[in-house]
Amino acid sequence: MDIKGFQFSAVEAAIKKPGRKDLALIFSEVPATACAVFTLNRVKAAPVLLSEERIKSGAAQALIVNSGNANACTGDNGLIAARETSLLVAAGLGISDSSVQVSSTGVIGLQMPMERIRAAIPGLIEGLPSGTLDDIAEAIMTTDTFPKLEARSGKAGGISYTVAGIAKGAGMIMPNMATMLSFIITDAAIEPAFLQQSFRRSVDNSFNSITVDGDMSTNDTCLMLANGLAGNPSIVAATPEAEEFDSLLNDVLLSLAKQIVRDGEGATKFVEVRVSGARENADARKVAMAIANSSLVKTAFYGQDANWGRIFAAAGYSGADVDPSRLSLRFDDVFMARNGVFSGGDAEARGTEILKKREFTVTIDLGLGDGSATVYTSDLSHEYVSINADYRT
Repeated sequence: MDIKGFQFSAVEAAIKKPGRKDLALIFSEVPATACAVFTLNRVKAAPVLLSEERIKSGAAQALIVNSGNANACTGDNGLIAARETSLLVAAGLGISDSSVQVSSTGVIGLQMPMERIRAAIPGLIEGLPSGTLDDIAEAIMTTDTFPKLEARSGKAGGISYTVAGIAKGAGMIMPNMATMLSFIITDAAIEPAFLQQSFRRSVDNSFNSITVDGDMSTNDTCLMLANGLAGNPSIVAATPEAEEFDSLLNDVLLSLAKQIVRDGEGATKFVEVRVSGARENADARKVAMAIANSSLVKTAFYGQDANWGRIFAAAGYSGADVDPSRLSLRFDDVFMARNGVFSGGDAEARGTEILKKREFTVTIDLGLGDGSATVYTSDLSHEYVSINADYRT
C-alpha cells in the first residue's frame, strides 16, 4: 500500500494483560484535514469527550489508541488520563497537544493504568518509521478474530492517491456508530467541506447500516485524516474527481463494516436485509433494523429455521407503515410469502436450504411505495452468550 506522509507504530503496554500489542499511534507528517463521528450514547468515554471537542478545529496530526481499557465511566480521572496521554504524545512528536486525537476500546469502568502508558509511549514514538497500518489494525482488536483493513486507489488531476482504513468491532454493534473504532487515512488533497460531506454519507451507508446485537457502546469513533501529500489538485464537490473519491471512500467503509458483521461475536451467518416498497426510505430503514435486530429472527437464522413469520412480525412492530396483505418475502430468490400469504411447503424446504449458507439475502417488499433500505446483520448463536459472559475474565 502506497500512502504518502503517514507513519505507524504499535507496542505492548500490558494495559489489560501482557502478551500482545495494545497501544498504537498514527502520525501524519503534516497537519491533516480531519473529521469524525462518535457514539450517540449519552454515556461517553473520556477520550470521546476530548476528541469531540478537538475535532471541531477540522484538523489533526496524530491519533493514539489503546485496546484493553475503554476509559469510560472513569470520572474526572478518565479525562485527566486522556489529556495526559495526548500531552505525552505531542511532546514526543513535537506537535501541538490539540492536534492529537485519543481513542480507547476495552473494559468499561476501570481506571487507565497510566504508569504503563507513560512507560510505553517513548518506544511507541521511536517505532514510527518502521510500523505499518496492519500493526495498528491488530493492536486495536478486542474480541475480534481477525484484523480489518481495506484500501483503494484513485486519481485526481492525473496524480494517484490512496484511501486506506482499519476497523475493530465484533460485539456491541448497532447503528449511530457501533462498538467499533475505525480510522481512515488518505494522502489526497480534499476540500474540507466536501470531505466532511463524503465522509458522513459513507458512514451512513456503512457503519450506520450494520448491527450484530443491537447494543451501542460508549467509545464508538470513526475518524478520517487527509494530509494532501499525494500532491493532487484539491478535490472539490460536483466534479468527476469528487465522484470517484466518494465511490472509493464508500467502498472502503462498506468493506470494513461488512468485515465487522462477518466477525460478529459467535456469528455463523452474514445476512443482507433489503427492504423495498416502503412509503419512504425512513420507513424502510425502520423495518430493516427491526428485522436485523430481532433476537427471534437471528436465532432462527442460526438454527437454519425458515420461520418467515418472525420476519413479518418484526416488520409489523417496527413503527413503519405496513399493510400485511401487501407483504412479500424472499430468502435469496426463493419467495417465502407473497401478498401476506405463505408460499407453501416446497418454498419452506428451499428456504431452509438457503439458510444453511454462510451468506444470504433477506428481501421484504412492503408494496406501498418507492422507499428502500439495506442493513447488514449476523445470526445469534450460543457462542455469543459464552463470549459476553466471560468478557472481563
